[in-house]
Amino acid sequence: MTISNTQLYIALAIAAVLGGSLAYLFWKQRKEAKKAMEERKSNPTKPSKHLQLQAYERLILLADRISLTNLINRVSQSGMGVREMQSLLVQSIKQEFDYNITQQIYVSQEAWDAILNLKDQNILIVNQVASFMPAEATGTDLNKSILEMLMQNPKASLHGVVAEVLAYEAKKLLK
Repeated sequence: MTISNTQLYIALAIAAVLGGSLAYLFWKQRKEAKKAMEERKSNPTKPSKHLQLQAYERLILLADRISLTNLINRVSQSGMGVREMQSLLVQSIKQEFDYNITQQIYVSQEAWDAILNLKDQNILIVNQVASFMPAEATGTDLNKSILEMLMQNPKASLHGVVAEVLAYEAKKLLK
């Protein structure tokens, strides 16, 4: 089961807009890095570096767990219909996110926005690809279509960029 060029272009356009937004956030975050670091040093009520580093570690793990490739490999079950698999993928993303929602207390707004964008983009991709699938398609067909779309355009996934943003901020804490 493959998706048409029009459907692929729509999904890629959405991914490009989300990618551009994340790139802007990353640039903005780097620009304000010195200011944020000074504020952290001067404000003793901020969380400790240890807690912040743990939060970045957990968010990097979250980003990895909700990357579509890893998610599909982890939750894929044979015998499911396309709508069941869509629901399982979306539910898994939301559960992983909800489990880590408290980490936003310890990280910058830009880092948290990157995680939100990744979550939203992955749910959007799953729902978009599933919407183009016929009702009689299987969950395996959906998984294959998602993986094909990601292989045809690796930039459609924000996973790598989000991981870089989180790693950059964690390294700043170590300085």
